[in-house]
Amino acid sequence: MTSLSIGLDRAKTTPLATQIYAAIRAGIESGQIPADAKLPSWRDLAAQLGVSRGTVRIAYERLVDEQLATSYGAAGTRVNGRPVTPVTAARTSDTSPIPELFHSFGAKPLPFQMGVPAQHAFPYKLWSRMMVRAARHTAASPVGYPDPRGDPDLRREIAAYLGIARGIRCSPAQVLVTAGFAGALGLLVRALALEGQGAWFEDPGFPLTRTALTLAGMAVTAVPVDADGLDVAAGIRKAPGARLAVVTPGQQAPLGMTMTLARRHALLDWARANDAWIVEDDYLSELQLEGRAAPALASLDQDGRVLHIGTFSKTISPALRLGFLVVPMALARSFGDVAACLATAPGAATQRAVADFLHEGHYLRHLRRMKRLYAARREALLRCLRKEAAGVLEVQATAGMAVVARLRADASDVAVAARALQAGLAPVPLSPWYVQPPATSGLLLGVTNVDERRLAADCRRLAELAAITK
Repeated sequence: MTSLSIGLDRAKTTPLATQIYAAIRAGIESGQIPADAKLPSWRDLAAQLGVSRGTVRIAYERLVDEQLATSYGAAGTRVNGRPVTPVTAARTSDTSPIPELFHSFGAKPLPFQMGVPAQHAFPYKLWSRMMVRAARHTAASPVGYPDPRGDPDLRREIAAYLGIARGIRCSPAQVLVTAGFAGALGLLVRALALEGQGAWFEDPGFPLTRTALTLAGMAVTAVPVDADGLDVAAGIRKAPGARLAVVTPGQQAPLGMTMTLARRHALLDWARANDAWIVEDDYLSELQLEGRAAPALASLDQDGRVLHIGTFSKTISPALRLGFLVVPMALARSFGDVAACLATAPGAATQRAVADFLHEGHYLRHLRRMKRLYAARREALLRCLRKEAAGVLEVQATAGMAVVARLRADASDVAVAARALQAGLAPVPLSPWYVQPPATSGLLLGVTNVDERRLAADCRRLAELAAITK
């Protein structure tokens, strides 16, 4: 609030309380006053502006009435979270590179938002203690350069976890700790010298991964998926000389099907015959909400062609920016060299906290709780969609921790998502995930942060926005 200048013009006929209200509202809507910011007390702002406390009180009460702020009595008045409307097109430094996918970095998750775990269900007190303990241990450790491949204890715990949960037999020497999925992808493109080579990519598939491959200088070919997963035969027809295939075999992103065993073997056969590599994006790990997750594709690899990438973003927090890459043993040395020079592992304290979280059994217990919670929330969302949005949103698939809802053919999912964001909802449009036409018009509805107490109202509001024809 200190950076907001409220200029009062006493010569105007507009009441001073209205001028104060308008200035604060403009600051909230432009993002200059962030969500959850505490406004000055009536007394302090009145003294600053040279007006009566009653004048400030009237302005604040109007902000509260319009749900721009909330009064907490003696604890003060705080700004409510709401989507930010940029003041000018020039203000782009804090905006998302792909606004259809990420409405705002660092903001509190909104209903239907994808990619973030349940905020209230994480054991924050336990995690805080473990972070403090890890920070103390790191501070008291001998001063020296940490292993650029990652903390040895964390790599050992990841290898053990993957053997139990994903069926991957690997040693800690094959595991590299990375700055999330993006760090792992950048590391392997450099280590395998894939710049300028061809890559298969699922269509539909995660747009940021497709963009990352393009930025790395690769020629990306969109390969369609069907009920069995990536169509390997179509990939061979479209780009037989590709050196890389990026797939989500466990739960295809965004449609949710599991790649069949026959397709997995076909993909492995292609990689072996063409001296190509397969990147397995295990983005949801074992968060399979129905039954047990299928073993990882890497567990079938007998020829050292699969590089397995996982993260803790969906299971612990995306704020960690912590992932891991499992490479064939023959590549472990060269990948370690590249990591040491160009892509060292993230902060030591965070790595140690995650290692302890795994070692003490908290991680697997947390996953079990989250699977039950997410399954219940997904069922609640499906019930509400059938009741509140019938005829407007047609459920096409349940994909991991999201529901895929199809819109009518003439509806723009990007426009619907933009309107929803203004209403405090954050569904993701499906069409930007496609490369080849026809792109399906639909919405991806995340289930992790829905509030069952207001879910019916949120579904009803989303249906109303989707029904708008303009």
